[in-house]
Amino acid sequence: MPTTGKTRATGKVARTTSRSAKPPARTAALTPRAGGGSGGGQGVGRPATAAPPSPARPEKRQRWVMAVALLVLLFFAGRLVYVQVVIGPKLAASAEATRTQSHVTLAHRGDITDADGVVLATSIDRYTVSADQETIPNFVPSKRHTIDGKAVEETGAVGLAKLLAPILDRSAPELAAELSGTNGRVNRNVVLAKGVVPEVQRQIAELGVSAYISTRLTTTRTYPAGTTAGNIIGYMGEGESTENMVGRGGIEAAYDDLLTGTPGSESFQRAGGAGGVRIPGSTQETVEAVPGSSVALTLVRDIGWKAQDAVDKAVAETGADYAIAVVQDVKTQEVLALADSGAIDPNDRSDARVADGSRAVKDVFAPGSTGKVITMAAAIEEGLATPATQYEVNDRYTTANGETFKDSHPHDMERMTLAGILAQSSNTGTVMVGQDIPKQQREDYLRKFGFGSKTGLGLPGESAGILDSAKNWDGRTEYAVLFGQGLAVNAVQATSVFSTIANGGVRVAPTLLKGTTGPDGVFVPAPERETTQVVSESTADQVLHMMEAVVEEGSGTEAAIGGYRIAGKTGTAEEVGAGGGLTDIMASFIGVAPADDPQYTVAVFLKNPRTNIFGGMVAAPVFKDLMSFTLQNRNVSPSSVVEAPYPTTW
Repeated sequence: MPTTGKTRATGKVARTTSRSAKPPARTAALTPRAGGGSGGGQGVGRPATAAPPSPARPEKRQRWVMAVALLVLLFFAGRLVYVQVVIGPKLAASAEATRTQSHVTLAHRGDITDADGVVLATSIDRYTVSADQETIPNFVPSKRHTIDGKAVEETGAVGLAKLLAPILDRSAPELAAELSGTNGRVNRNVVLAKGVVPEVQRQIAELGVSAYISTRLTTTRTYPAGTTAGNIIGYMGEGESTENMVGRGGIEAAYDDLLTGTPGSESFQRAGGAGGVRIPGSTQETVEAVPGSSVALTLVRDIGWKAQDAVDKAVAETGADYAIAVVQDVKTQEVLALADSGAIDPNDRSDARVADGSRAVKDVFAPGSTGKVITMAAAIEEGLATPATQYEVNDRYTTANGETFKDSHPHDMERMTLAGILAQSSNTGTVMVGQDIPKQQREDYLRKFGFGSKTGLGLPGESAGILDSAKNWDGRTEYAVLFGQGLAVNAVQATSVFSTIANGGVRVAPTLLKGTTGPDGVFVPAPERETTQVVSESTADQVLHMMEAVVEEGSGTEAAIGGYRIAGKTGTAEEVGAGGGLTDIMASFIGVAPADDPQYTVAVFLKNPRTNIFGGMVAAPVFKDLMSFTLQNRNVSPSSVVEAPYPTTW
């Protein structure tokens, strides 16, 4: 039936549709070939053959190529970053370091001047000329390299030697040998000349051979005053290196830190590295050197010259081993002159004595009778005596402990006042006066006047002297110290006692420093010094007036200066000689002028004078000469006040 047939057909279609849900491969296999059969899909066609494999896609290949290219690009980018960022700065710095050179620029050492600004020590520019044997073979003369109008044709060491020889005043063949290496070995810094003056350095610079020959600025220390103060100015010597000169004695050493400046530096570039020519305008960094401070001393050159002349003449006239002179300002107690016999010129480094320092602070000796001034001051200060106190004095005196002392010459019993004992320099009379001063007080007064301690001048090698504790004194020393034996002092210590008496009993620590002037040009005075009221002004005035009698009628008449009141004291001290006995002599005179208005103290010491051993005979005339010059040089008016002297006898 028609209806039934449709129903079946529909059922097939339904089944077919249901099978179509199977995998596509199977469906494809059942699909009839195109154009096959005329049944219109009612019959089953031949099975389909397998399709051939499809070729690789181009996009995939491109991705691989791009990946590889990217990796290569990343590698080179990484290397570029490494070179530019990581090691680039190091390479650049290394290259720059190869081109960059630097040198130290010297700092000018400060001057040393006297109190009036006269230069005693200064530095002058000099140059050291050096050669680089490694670069010298590369030297080729230019058109400007001529000698007497003729062009220099030789190259290397021979050519350079021809140019340099007339400038350095050297033999060309000798210089050529020095410019060449030895046995194939080269030195990049062969010193050809030292201490070259600026004019010679300029001539070398004009040759334009800085790649082969260098000139380095140095300084030379010079001492315009020569032997004046040569014993205390000192000298310069090598420090940690040959380029580092330091003070090696005297003021140069004492104030080296002040005088020494701070070196500077300059860096620049050379074409072709260290051996090349400096590139103009290539200075990279400059640190300016800071000059040292100048030191102004209390010394006065003219007085120092006179002091030097005076002690040298004294040695020549008396045959003494040596002589010392000290000049001191009474009120400030600044040292104006410090002279040792035997002129020492710090410009002459071949003289070994330049390193010895000054005897005025190094050598010590018994003050002798000049020390009696301290005993007199102590006796008056303690109320034990006055200048007019009366004594019966014999030429011998035995103390309670059995020690016997005697005067320098025999005499009968004499009726002396305290002033007379000092005027006649009586040892026995001084012991009689001082024996009532307790032992500890004797030591105390000696120390208050500066004995047993360094003066504070700061000179290298200064001795503090010898002053034992009173508790260690033996039975003789306890009395010997009363007249300047049994202890030892230097010349400045002994001089300072008289300046203290003349200054109203006020001791001011001696000094050589007036002040300093820094790189800024500002003068800074020396620091305030310690002062001590050793004895009262009244006591000091009485002792000073007592010392006038020494010059007027006592042992020091050779020290008198017309128109001026002079107060002073002679000294003749026994010293231990080479054999161990008291065979040596230190003759001295220390005085103050004008006594009515004390300004200056002058001290003179002679070791082992042959013509006469007494200070009043050999030292007093030298004092007179030096003090007269000092008063005139400093424009000190003659004395105008007359005062009756203390009685010396009764």
